[in-house]
Amino acid sequence: MDSSSSPAPPQAPARSRGSSNASQRWSILRRALLARSSSRAPGTSRDQDIKDGTINISRKASRGFNLIECHSLPISRLMKSLENSSNGNENDLGCQKDVCVFYKLPCGGSSKLNLVYRREDSLELNDIEASNRYNIDTTGLVCCWPSEEVLAYYCINHSDMFRAKKVLELGSGYGLAGFVIAACTNADEVVISDGNPQVVGYIQKNISINAETFGETKVKSMILHWDKEQASEMLNTFDIIVASDCTFFKQFHQSLAQTVKSLLKHSATSQAVFLSPKRGDSLDKFLGIIKENGLNCELIDNYDPTVCNLHKKYEAGDDRTWPNYDKEHCYPLLVRISSFC
Repeated sequence: MDSSSSPAPPQAPARSRGSSNASQRWSILRRALLARSSSRAPGTSRDQDIKDGTINISRKASRGFNLIECHSLPISRLMKSLENSSNGNENDLGCQKDVCVFYKLPCGGSSKLNLVYRREDSLELNDIEASNRYNIDTTGLVCCWPSEEVLAYYCINHSDMFRAKKVLELGSGYGLAGFVIAACTNADEVVISDGNPQVVGYIQKNISINAETFGETKVKSMILHWDKEQASEMLNTFDIIVASDCTFFKQFHQSLAQTVKSLLKHSATSQAVFLSPKRGDSLDKFLGIIKENGLNCELIDNYDPTVCNLHKKYEAGDDRTWPNYDKEHCYPLLVRISSFC
């Protein structure tokens, strides 16, 4: 029989595929931990087996509020657009695990961003090993999370608060909010930070790609660990700190609160703006720790009519484009933090 007319192999039942994926994840984690104590040289057949196994594992399929128009572009198209640019190195963009997302920003003019992300169906042993090595999580590599999109949208609609300010994004992941602030608000300086060196590598790449979009705004990337003492020249220098979905892991609450307190400028107008879902009692516990550290906080449920209306539609099932929508984990609340009453 001609192979072109052969029927496709049958798909495994959904439950079987899910069990297989779970088993492969645990297998990769086990081998990642074992590799730390192994003297086996890299590049051996077992490394290849692990690499091959990760190809078949799916990860979180992103879904968001669709507040900012965007679509994926082939990396090759981005490379072509950068051929005559001195701001980006197209030789760094041809990785098969990456995808480019084009954002058309609703902030007047022709503002746009081209951001290179890790492809969502990509998982590497390096990700787990980096998490172990630096005591960090790897969620920043998974996707641009819904709360980050909402934070970016909020910043566009409140651009005046960033004008001529020095801004820091904490736990940025790919840093959509930080990039939007840099592109749309005429901030003086924007520092986009994360604790994962792999993530910060993507941030720096995207700074280079979009340099012409930022105008006079200075944009920097930074590896910033909340549990480390911060450099003296950074202490109490930021007018505004932003973060999204950074309160999920309770073991980081104390260090995150202390980081905000140490880096936020002592000024009546300085503030931190967090957007985070409740995620059980995690957000409430973080607010308690904020207060224990001598900071003031305000929790706001309805902070944007567009976001609130979408939330109500998803929750009621009137809009079925987000079938697994859950308020506790999907709808970010706004937390405003300051050091002044």
